[in-house]
Amino acid sequence: MSDPRSRLLELFKSRAVSFGKFKLASGKESSFYINSKQVLFHSEAAWLLGELIWQATRDLDIQAVGGLEVGAIPMATATVMRYHENGRALEGFFVRKQAKEHGSQSLIEGGLKPGQRVVILDDVLTTGESALKAVQAVEQFGVKVLRVVCIVDRLQGAKEKLSGYDFHPLFTIRDLGLWHFYFWSRFCHGIRIVPRI
Repeated sequence: MSDPRSRLLELFKSRAVSFGKFKLASGKESSFYINSKQVLFHSEAAWLLGELIWQATRDLDIQAVGGLEVGAIPMATATVMRYHENGRALEGFFVRKQAKEHGSQSLIEGGLKPGQRVVILDDVLTTGESALKAVQAVEQFGVKVLRVVCIVDRLQGAKEKLSGYDFHPLFTIRDLGLWHFYFWSRFCHGIRIVPRI
């Protein structure tokens, strides 16, 4: 198999990047969109992602991984499976955007327990607000966040927003060949620029 990072990057470039006019979860507008769901449910990509998150977190003494629904759900699943393959037990969890109104009315789902040490996962970060919501929710629950791992950092404030945490993006828009496109699109309103990536 080729290098896992290079192969996953190749899959993101070919499957996840679209150009047009998009409104992001952060509220910002963008002329390109990174739809991780086009990659996360692909069999090879799921394994590769689990491997890269394993590499990015195996130095930590953690008991669980997870983050805000829905992007963190397949990420946590891929990660706990990879940990199992490497002989380490790990719980997965996810944080609901709103506590459900029936049953347990839980905001956090999964095997998370107070006092545990965790890594927060997210797919694509712009300002970092979604990852911070997950961090705050689990900290209020009584766990310690040791690291925040995302797949792609759009380089629009997430690092600064998460400055109090060990922030580790697997890729940035520079890796995806989108940095120049992002930079120039800010100055060329109304002009469609399609980069070669």
